[in-house]
Amino acid sequence: MSANPEKYAAPLLIIGCVVFGLGSLIVKFVPIGSFAAAWWRLLVAGMVFWLLMRRFGQRLPQSRAAVCYALLSGAALGFDLALWHESIHAVGPGISTLLNSLQIFFLSAIGFLFFGEKLSRLQTANLFLAAAGVAMIAAPEFGRNSGAAWGFAAGIVSGAMLALSMAAVRKTHQAEPVALFPLMLLVSAGGILALTLPALVFDAHRFYPATLRDIFLILVYGIVMQCFAWGLIAYAIPLLSLSLTGLLLLSEPVAALAIDFLLLGKPITAVQWCGAALTLFSIYLGSLKSKAH
Repeated sequence: MSANPEKYAAPLLIIGCVVFGLGSLIVKFVPIGSFAAAWWRLLVAGMVFWLLMRRFGQRLPQSRAAVCYALLSGAALGFDLALWHESIHAVGPGISTLLNSLQIFFLSAIGFLFFGEKLSRLQTANLFLAAAGVAMIAAPEFGRNSGAAWGFAAGIVSGAMLALSMAAVRKTHQAEPVALFPLMLLVSAGGILALTLPALVFDAHRFYPATLRDIFLILVYGIVMQCFAWGLIAYAIPLLSLSLTGLLLLSEPVAALAIDFLLLGKPITAVQWCGAALTLFSIYLGSLKSKAH
């Protein structure tokens, strides 16, 4: 791309995060179920990654453990996407994306339970800081939105599933180093396998996109958000400092909040804005501490 790729890394990371956040608009306006939308997104992305793998001559891993961990990562990612979609429908793109970003704290918990990583006093205090921010966001929402309880529950659990997916990717590379395109193909396949039955059961009457417009938006969702946006993020992160990376990754929930407020007209109170700022600050501090390990 350039003799000095670091020069473009920060703008590319911001573009990737903002484009990824724009995917919430597709979820909001395409009339198919939450599980079905995740299934189609991963199917489209899987086909793209298969073509890229063939084009660049990359191979699937030979280790059975690596394949299993990659498929597990995909299963967790599939449920992460489906629950994030549910949260978007219940409380809007902004709050749902902010809740999904709490995955950094679930990663700390997984590290503590399964990888022997200890939680510092700062990390523990940070959990309470994030909880306070979420409470400030939730209080007004529960007073005016009958779907708030499910929206918050789905958003938080989606963050846990995303953390599990990331931890499984780590285990995949421990079993065998895997090139990007085969890894993402297996991740997509794992998500498709895990979501097929839930999508057919819960979204039986909302499984297929009904119009050419809906088909086009689903293709955009799979190619642009899952492949292009994630590709920019994955390219940029290793080129930036930890502190700058943690800060710029917050552009995704910030963009989603702006979309919710400016484009969708969702009322967000001053208390909720303060809670969002507090939660973003805690996520930023948590991301720095997590990556430092």
